[in-house]
Parts: sequence; structure tokens; C-alpha cells
Amino acid sequence: MVLRKLLRKRWVLGVVFGLSLIYFLTNTLKQEERTLRDRTLLEARDPDHRIPWKVRFNLGNSSRPITQCRNSIQGKTLLTDELGYVCERKDLLVNGCCNVNALSSRRYICKSCLANGCCNIYEYCVSCCLQPDKQRLLEHFLNRAADGFQNLFTAVEDHFELCLAKCRTSSQSVQHENTYRNPQAKYCYGENPPELRPI
Repeated sequence: MVLRKLLRKRWVLGVVFGLSLIYFLTNTLKQEERTLRDRTLLEARDPDHRIPWKVRFNLGNSSRPITQCRNSIQGKTLLTDELGYVCERKDLLVNGCCNVNALSSRRYICKSCLANGCCNIYEYCVSCCLQPDKQRLLEHFLNRAADGFQNLFTAVEDHFELCLAKCRTSSQSVQHENTYRNPQAKYCYGENPPELRPI
């Protein structure tokens, strides 16, 4: 009862309104400060400065034992594990690795991939990208990555994550933001976008 009477008083409502206004203004100014600071950092960065990429490349034929594998997860029928094997979903082991003894398992498969590094099937793109001889190509790409890609690729930790990210359909694979440049080869690990195919 006393609280209700107190809330009806104009001066109490004025204090609540004033505090709310101060809170709103300070948060708005902090957000503007952050935006301005980020913009200044981007403008001040040396364009020739190389980004300290965190990507660790595997040794391809490493003898280290793998007890768990990450894999491409999303494929309806095919999956690629971090060792470069592509297999059917039914041949995936409990630890996330492809069963290397299964008939469907193939390592570093570039089937459906063109010479420019663009592939018809996402899982083949990832597997082909994981080949040890692709390391130099990927390092070259990372050092030349456009500003728009830096946020995406600086979050990548290793060769497998880089190939997963690189093979996903990107703006390089489309024209006019709604049509694939090459509908048959839209997953690319190479530096160049797919060749433009007439519709």
C-alpha cells in the first residue's frame, strides 16, 4: 500500500525516468565509442602487414595415433574426416573417423574437382583440400585474404577447419548474389572463384 502511494508521486517517477535516461545515454555512447575505435583500428592497419594466422597444417602421413576425429557432419550420405578420408555415413566409426577398411572410404579424393580447385561435392572439396601438397596454396591464400575474409579465417585453428570454411559456398561462388557462377562446381578451396558458366 505504501509502495503504491510512493510510486504515484511525481518526483519518484521523475527519478526513475532520469535514471533510465542516464542508463540509455551511457550505453549508447559506449557503443559509439567501440564502433569508432574498431573503425579507427581498421583504417590505421598497415595494408602490407601480414596477419599472424593460427592455422596448423597436419603432416599428412603423421604417425601420431588418432583416437577421435572431427568430420564434416552435414553430409546426407558422405562425410569427410580430419584425416582426409571420405566415406559413406554408414561407414563412420563411433569415434568420428571413417572406417578406412570400408569399400566407400577414400583418402584425399579429388573426384569431381576441377583444376582450379572447385568441386561438385562439398566432402570431396574438403578431402582434396586436406592433401599435404595443398598447404602452400592455402598459406598463399591466407596471406592475401581480403579484409572481408579476415574475421572468418582468423578464427580457424588448423588445416581441417580451414578446408571446411574454404569449401563452403561463399560470395566468390555466386554472381549477382543469387546465381552460382558454375552450378556444377560451387565448392572451392582454390584462390580463384569458379569460372563463369553461361545460364
